[in-house]
Amino acid sequence: MDPQSVALFAVWYVVFLLSLTCHEAAHAFVALRGGDDTAQRSGQVTLNPLPHMRREPIGTVVVPLLTYFQLGYVMGWASAPYDPHWSRRHPARAALMALAGPLANLGLAASAFAGLKVGLASVGGLGSFLSVMLLLNVALFLFNLIPLPPMDGAAVLAGLFAPARGLLERIAATPFGSLAGLLVAWWIFPRLLFPVFGWIQGFLR
Repeated sequence: MDPQSVALFAVWYVVFLLSLTCHEAAHAFVALRGGDDTAQRSGQVTLNPLPHMRREPIGTVVVPLLTYFQLGYVMGWASAPYDPHWSRRHPARAALMALAGPLANLGLAASAFAGLKVGLASVGGLGSFLSVMLLLNVALFLFNLIPLPPMDGAAVLAGLFAPARGLLERIAATPFGSLAGLLVAWWIFPRLLFPVFGWIQGFLR
């Protein structure tokens, strides 16, 4: 394992933890503001990554290590708990909670884009950090908004479009349904990411 790979992993991992922490903290904060304190009681309304790591150690530690050294980039997951009874009583609030996570990633991506656009890439090691933050947060934003369970986009669609709610809830309630949704989303994802990221890179030139 050469020093350059270790250094690049450190960049990826720091950005990954920052991105997932902001994503889950945004879910938890908006849920709290909407009347569900489930995530607050488990310590998820925080930008400290440790509570999120303790909740999902496989998704935040093991899988990122494996994917980076096998694939060259970091993948993983985290989660924030919520009360399903609350989400059924308040579908619009639940939709906002689901949307908050991807919007946090969009905000991070916009910050990285702005930093690269004004030339911060030439300052020390900021170039790699900002490039990874832009790529990873655009990816998280797009992937999570695919409207299939278990992605956030399904909860947004269910909360805002009542006719879809029952179908999406039935799909999400079964392990096979969520797995099928994840596989379809993974097939769709590169068809979204590459054109969008190419478009963004055009603005950076």
